[in-house]
Amino acid sequence: MDEFSLWFGTGMEHIADWNGYDHMLFLLALCGVYELKDWKKIFILISAFTIGHSITLALSVFNILRIPSPLIEFMIPVTIVITCFNHLRQITNITNQNIYLSYSMALIFGFIHGMGFSTLLRSMLGNETSIVLPLLFFNLGIEAGQAIIVIGIMLFSLFLTRVAGIRPERWKFYITSAVSGVAMLIMAERIPALFE
Repeated sequence: MDEFSLWFGTGMEHIADWNGYDHMLFLLALCGVYELKDWKKIFILISAFTIGHSITLALSVFNILRIPSPLIEFMIPVTIVITCFNHLRQITNITNQNIYLSYSMALIFGFIHGMGFSTLLRSMLGNETSIVLPLLFFNLGIEAGQAIIVIGIMLFSLFLTRVAGIRPERWKFYITSAVSGVAMLIMAERIPALFE
C-alpha cells in the first residue's frame, strides 16, 4: 500500500469511526440546521472548520502545541453544545442570525477538533523521518470523510423536510435539541478524566 493510500485511508477512517462519533456529532450540529439552498454558507462553515483543525493538527504533530488529551476530549462536546445553543437562539428568534459569528465559531472550534485528531496521528507517526506528507494525506482523508458526512446530513434533512413533510423549522429545532442533549451526556462522561 502506498503512502498516500495509507494516510488518506487512515484520515477517512478516523472521521467516520463510530468510536469518534463526537466529530460526526459536531458536523451534524454545524450543518444540520441548513438546507441545500444554503450550500454556500455550509461550504464556508466547513472551510472555516477545516482551516482551524488543519492549523492545530499541524502544530500538535510538530510538537509546537501540546494540550492534555482529557481537556481536549472534554472541550470537543463543549463545542457541540455551544454550536447548538447558537443555532437555538437563531431558530427561536431570540437574536438575529449572525452568520459571521457562526463562521468564527467554526474556525475556533476547528482548532479544538484538530488537537483531537492529532492524538491518533502522533501515535501512528512513531519513527517516521518525514511527517509532512503523512500529515497532508491524513488531513485530506479527514476532509474527504467530512464531505461525505455533510452530504449525508444534507440529503437526510432534505428527505425529512421534502418527502416526510416535517417543517424545516421543526426539524432544525429537533436536531439541535437532540444533538445538544447527547453532547451534554458526553461532557458529563468525560468530566472525571479531567481530574485523574
